[in-house]
Amino acid sequence: MPINIYIKNSGESVDWLCDEVWDLPTQMDILETWLLNKDRTLEPSEYGFAIRKNATDGGGVLTSKSMAIMGEIGMDVYFSEYSSSQ
Repeated sequence: MPINIYIKNSGESVDWLCDEVWDLPTQMDILETWLLNKDRTLEPSEYGFAIRKNATDGGGVLTSKSMAIMGEIGMDVYFSEYSSSQ
């Protein structure tokens, strides 16, 4: 599942990650590496992630506000994958 990062207001594409990577732990590692490499080079804006076509499972949003608070207090978030057979 690719990670399509874009600017919400304009729809301008910022980057495309994980084109053929479908497992969540690897995607999260790639996204974290991308963020660490981009660090402060991206201008503040409202960024978004495009949802893949034909997604069959729900998803949630971890907001930037929540992430900022977690960053300030040193909290990490752990995500789990579940097979579709459950």
